[in-house]
Amino acid sequence: MTNKISNRFYIKQQVLLIFSTLLFLFVNGQNTSYTRPALTDKWDDYKEQVKNDPAKKMVELKSMIPEIVYNLRYATANNFMRRLMYPTGTNTTFLRLPAVNALQKVQEELNKKGLGLKIYDAYRPYSVTVKFWELVKDERYVANPSRGSGHNRGVAVDLTIIKLQTGRELNMGTGFDNFTDTAHHNFTQLSKEILENRDLLKSTMGKYGFNAYSDEWWHYSIPNSAKFEILDIDFKKLKKDL
Repeated sequence: MTNKISNRFYIKQQVLLIFSTLLFLFVNGQNTSYTRPALTDKWDDYKEQVKNDPAKKMVELKSMIPEIVYNLRYATANNFMRRLMYPTGTNTTFLRLPAVNALQKVQEELNKKGLGLKIYDAYRPYSVTVKFWELVKDERYVANPSRGSGHNRGVAVDLTIIKLQTGRELNMGTGFDNFTDTAHHNFTQLSKEILENRDLLKSTMGKYGFNAYSDEWWHYSIPNSAKFEILDIDFKKLKKDL
């Protein structure tokens, strides 16, 4: 009986996700124009930036937090775009050094409670953000390429909490990339358990310097993102730098 209820809940969430995505496509399907911002897409330029400021180094998360769990949704078709947005076989993800240092402290604190982090997405090359914008032009959920995003700068991460013993995600009320009001931090018509789980994630991330995004319970970023360049360096090149 429990499995049937869980399956019905999952199906309902998927239907809502598809419907909301189609609605965005309909409402925002007219204007695809944007102005390309200054960005770093050459490897030598990135290396020079890191040389001048080591904090700008892009770090593979598991190189510093080995026990962190990945579920890189844009490297699969299990996402709101219903297609691979990253190259087939992508199994690494990156953030700038200060963000990884802070995330490591979050993981250590959660570990004391028998919990840990699961990562849905972190660094996102600028060219992928352009692909998002071509289909979903709503700045609550997709960054306008004219400005780039925290993901493009390597300072934003999408994540949740899991139980270490089972690997199961804590109930956050919606899945990742849910485009309904239920995913907003100020939505309180949820069970006590869900509200406590969201508060645990938000308070722990905030303790180590991450800011929450109001419309997505899973999205966090470190401040002063403008000091980091917008990057369009592919994962393979970053992986070679490990």
